[in-house]
Amino acid sequence: MKNSWMISLITSFVLLGGVLLSPTTSANAAKEATSTYSDQSYSEEESEFSEDFADDLELDDAEQELTKDQKDFKKYLEQISRLVPYESKAVDTLGSVGGEVNSTNRKSMYLKLTNTVIPNYTKTVSMLKQIKPSNPELKKIHAYYVKGSYLQLEGYLLYKQAVSKNKVNSKILLQGRAKVRAAGVLLDQYEQQIYPYARNIGYLH
Repeated sequence: MKNSWMISLITSFVLLGGVLLSPTTSANAAKEATSTYSDQSYSEEESEFSEDFADDLELDDAEQELTKDQKDFKKYLEQISRLVPYESKAVDTLGSVGGEVNSTNRKSMYLKLTNTVIPNYTKTVSMLKQIKPSNPELKKIHAYYVKGSYLQLEGYLLYKQAVSKNKVNSKILLQGRAKVRAAGVLLDQYEQQIYPYARNIGYLH
């Protein structure tokens, strides 16, 4: 099953302007910011230097315009970010059922698949199909995500079929698991290629 944290991590590039910070780095940065502004002992010279340095940073940011590939990738991530809530809800809900399906949790799994997992993951797949990257390389990478997610949805539909009656249909359940495993291979390929792509175009440092 695909872990939604991966795509959430990618979309964090949008919020952080293409710079990925670890939780530790973010926490340290917050501490430094707090200590800097709470310390009133700096001199006027230091204050002027800080202002000049900030002005230089603003100029640097203005000069560093994104390339066409970087702009396309940023747009792509913004589109991906819109489907994350649906994907996360579907994956997290299914995960809450547990790894084993039996007569005890069969009904619970059926209801969760019917009411939450499948509707939200169907929305995810639908939104993925609507994303059309203009960059040929990114388009090929995105295809892994689309195909993998579609296979995963097929697996979820088989899960629903397997638990739709009083007795769990083991044969159909195994077919569903096979679909989800196949989906995992494609989604792993997407994950393995999207990060190098971001680095190659200079979007991720």
